Amino acid sequence: MRTTGRRRRNLEGMTTTTPTEMSTLAETARQMTSGGRGVLAADESIKTMSARLEAEGIPAGDVTRRDYRELLLTADGLPDSVSGIILSDETFGQELSDGRPFPLAARELGILPGIKVDTGTTPLPGQGGALITEGLDRLGTRLASYAGRGAAFAKWRAVFDVTTTNSYVARANAHALARYAALCQEHGIVPIVEPEVLCNGDHALAVSAETTGLALASVFEELDRAGVDLTGIVLKPNFVTPGLDAPAIPAGDVAAATYEVLLDTVPAAVPGIAFLSGGHPTADVCAFLSDLIAIPERPWHVTFSFGRALVSDALRTWAGAPANVAAAQQRLLDNCRSAQSS
Repeated sequence: MRTTGRRRRNLEGMTTTTPTEMSTLAETARQMTSGGRGVLAADESIKTMSARLEAEGIPAGDVTRRDYRELLLTADGLPDSVSGIILSDETFGQELSDGRPFPLAARELGILPGIKVDTGTTPLPGQGGALITEGLDRLGTRLASYAGRGAAFAKWRAVFDVTTTNSYVARANAHALARYAALCQEHGIVPIVEPEVLCNGDHALAVSAETTGLALASVFEELDRAGVDLTGIVLKPNFVTPGLDAPAIPAGDVAAATYEVLLDTVPAAVPGIAFLSGGHPTADVCAFLSDLIAIPERPWHVTFSFGRALVSDALRTWAGAPANVAAAQQRLLDNCRSAQSS
């Protein structure tokens, strides 16, 4: 039976970390999501990033992937809008052109470095194409390495499709998210918990609300069972929207539907919610966020953790040419400020 957040909001997670360590995690989680700043997602896999570079006529390789991520991180003024940046394993281990490791450079610039630790999705057997996220094998060892190199937070993405998600699919993905989150906290890293209900298709708003509610309820039940301290996490959910192929609805309706699902499932102990963009146009997700922020007496900070919505214009403008770096960085900053002013 699904337990509502209106009851679970009073539950406190238990953790094996010390009070001092947990206080630090809670402080980091608040820093990531408060003050109007958000988290920049620049953690595309090698395959995905290479495909995006090639689509813009840029030869894909470790150097061009590095140059692109360096362009993003070093945009002058980025820390005014962005509190943290999520990196892939490749980028986390690379150096900027001046020789500084990416995590060190991020901290010196006033941006918390984060790391994507899941290893992608695979079909969940017997579930009609539903997906399960992998990456738990040796995750503790990897987290220890990332923490030693300066990671402040991590990210794990679970994927839900409205056509295949049922209670078993939701529980399986929620269990993996909870195991990941508990391991992060053991290693002094704030877990970004990302259950994403995909917006592909022509489904109605109510279908998205139902699936998102099921996913979130399952996640917080499993986080509680795993002993995860909710004050030291950041939630990264989707907005509740109709499918991209369905008729559009006003941003205010999206905000209202999203808030109702969150209020029913997300405990008030969670310090902040950083929304993913999910393939929606930049202007649309900024409008969704703006109307959600306008709702009074929210129990959590809300902000953005966008990827494509912030960086696609910059990639297109850069096109691999050093002469275009400044113009590309300006496009990034403009989009970040649009999200921040929501």
